Amino acid sequence: MQLTSIIDEYHDAFIAKYGSRLLPGHFRAIDAIRRCRTQEAEQLLLQCKGCGLAALRPCSCGHRSCPQCQNHETSIWLDRQQEKLLPVEYFMATFTLPYELRFLAWGHQTLVYNFLFACASGTLKDFGLNPKKLGAGIGMTAVLHTHTRRLDYHPHVHVVVPGGGVDKAKKQWKKKKSKYLFNEFALARVFRARFLDTLNKAGLAVPVSVPRKWVVDCRHAGKGLPALKYLSRYLYRGVISESNILSNQNGYITFKYTESRTGKTRYRNAKGEDFLWLVLQHVLPKRFRRIRDYGFLHGNAKRLLKLVQMVLHVIMQAGNTRPRPFFKCPACQAPMRILGVSSKIRSPG
Repeated sequence: MQLTSIIDEYHDAFIAKYGSRLLPGHFRAIDAIRRCRTQEAEQLLLQCKGCGLAALRPCSCGHRSCPQCQNHETSIWLDRQQEKLLPVEYFMATFTLPYELRFLAWGHQTLVYNFLFACASGTLKDFGLNPKKLGAGIGMTAVLHTHTRRLDYHPHVHVVVPGGGVDKAKKQWKKKKSKYLFNEFALARVFRARFLDTLNKAGLAVPVSVPRKWVVDCRHAGKGLPALKYLSRYLYRGVISESNILSNQNGYITFKYTESRTGKTRYRNAKGEDFLWLVLQHVLPKRFRRIRDYGFLHGNAKRLLKLVQMVLHVIMQAGNTRPRPFFKCPACQAPMRILGVSSKIRSPG
């Protein structure tokens, strides 16, 4: 079941109920998803390399909220992460905003999400530099999610941390010797203090009901490539896969999800317009980077990362760039080349 058809069917009811809460980015996402791979989109002019057959194919929208457009980008991102692979234990730390601050995050998305990245990464960085914990500069990849598996609004950041760091003073690599990174309760206390202080300095009103205890989950994720593949696919996924949308009957949408605590498959029903809100409320502000690298994994630290890989005897295989999917000729199944792009086709009259 395609999200496009659900948007088409419930668009008017959705706008009537949620139009006052929508931002420009939501309207752009709706328009992109509705046009994706349809006759309303621009058309690719193709020609078969074998038999010479010419054909037109509608373009993908490429919007990061479109479930039809993320498979190749997910694979490419996984390839990039594998280029940074280290033969060490991997950990994932999750920093979550409490319920009492979600309205503030929704009203100031770019600002609060940036604060979430900065405070989470800064907390982990300082724990890594602490001589009693590791005494080295760590590397991190942080990914922002705003949704739960039930699609409720729940801003949090997952941070993937290789188990080790660089001691620049001694010019050496320091390995994390156990399958334990940092104490999650200590992380939560420091993260809470820094985040609230950042909000106060920015002039944002912090409600008095903010709890004293926050949640940071810090767990061992495995070692090497298997751990990285699992984490990458988990972290880069979209809000919902169309394969999880099960039915559209009597004005209600049913979708399935996996409950994180039990691993069991659960189901949720929602009115069509409410389901669209559950999905579209997670559209991020335009040009907002939801994936960020820090420390020796940052894009400006490629030389340092290569040195670390050399120290750890990482053998990198060259020339493994993943080929982009190609169109097959409907007549002879040979690859088709793209000749150009034309404007959308309009019906006569």
